[in-house]
Amino acid sequence: MSTARQVLERCVELDRLTATPPALQRVYLSPEHAGANALAGRWMEAAGMRTWQDAAGNQCGRHEGREPGLPALLLGSHLDTVPDAGSYDGMLGVVMAIAVAERLRETALPFALEVIGFSDEEGTRFGKALLGSQAVAGTWDEAWWDLRDAAGITLRQAYADFHLDPQRVGEAARRPEDLVGYLEAHIEQGPHLEAADRSLGYVTSIAGARRFRLNVIGEARHAGGTPYDRRRDALVGASEAVLLVERMSKEAGCIATVGRIEVQPGAVNVIPGRADLSLDLRAATDAQRDGLWTALRAEIERVCTARGLRLEVHETHTAPAMPCAPRLQEAVIAGIRSTGDDDPIGLWSPAGHDAMAIGLTTDVGMLFVRCHDGISHHPDEDVRERDVAAGLDALEAAVLHLARRVESETHA
Repeated sequence: MSTARQVLERCVELDRLTATPPALQRVYLSPEHAGANALAGRWMEAAGMRTWQDAAGNQCGRHEGREPGLPALLLGSHLDTVPDAGSYDGMLGVVMAIAVAERLRETALPFALEVIGFSDEEGTRFGKALLGSQAVAGTWDEAWWDLRDAAGITLRQAYADFHLDPQRVGEAARRPEDLVGYLEAHIEQGPHLEAADRSLGYVTSIAGARRFRLNVIGEARHAGGTPYDRRRDALVGASEAVLLVERMSKEAGCIATVGRIEVQPGAVNVIPGRADLSLDLRAATDAQRDGLWTALRAEIERVCTARGLRLEVHETHTAPAMPCAPRLQEAVIAGIRSTGDDDPIGLWSPAGHDAMAIGLTTDVGMLFVRCHDGISHHPDEDVRERDVAAGLDALEAAVLHLARRVESETHA
């Protein structure tokens, strides 16, 4: 069996660990999370790695370098999913990392090689993404312990139920001096590689995101008895805002999405008195994203004023853009070139990744693998064996390229 075929079959094995069969859903600190860690741990052990589950529930494995105790190059991605997920977002990167570690088990590297399966990139259970990788980055926020899931269980209680000690979460943090960097292989989650008929691409930066809740406040009145010139219809104002979001984000070269609208009072014969919108803004740089937000807010406020509406804005999430380190981009590019692609494609990632969090403590780089039609967060996620095979070769070559660079720097 080819290594690529084995990788794909292991992704199928992980699919069986779901809370909602036949759909795939595996969330943080659940029995399915425990099962995925155990399965990945067995694969790591078979690859000759020393394994452990860290204090935040991340599954880890390590090959020592040419001497014990050297700083580590991390390879990995995440093992959790969104509801009704596909088979490859996150999981493919973990399984590919294990396969590359197995290929290199007898190679004397100038650094240790570690694989990490992050526990909560998606944030499905507690509404806060990147919990596993932020623990590793040492950026844990004590306020998160009070987060609750849909059943009312706090994150603190979920830790205890999973046999983790909340008081020890800091032990998951890695010191910058103990790391060489982090490389993550991931499906593209977009159509660009497929459109260019390329198996692989390298990531230049990961989108800086901001999320908002916009409350458009008008007046609820009788739908039949209120003339148009007396209406303060919050939904009509919100609808104009949605169209502005689409038009202005396209013009700015950014990505903006209204994913949810809730209307009050929600009766068929009552003019909406309030409309609450979610807004997700992403761009390759923070300056682009913030410039769009400034202009967009001004235009939405203008619409609201003209319609006699009031706008309330609440920022719910912010994450800075994370550029991939030049030396790791160079390693990934060299890896892709080793597969026969002489002119690798560089892409910025509109989707978030664990590399965003890890980039706060060490250099990061990412390898994108083509996925069918750019579909992700959906059961129709699909990758081809030949693209996975190319990705494995490229990731291995990237590690070896970085090893040569570290060697040269050591002897310079």
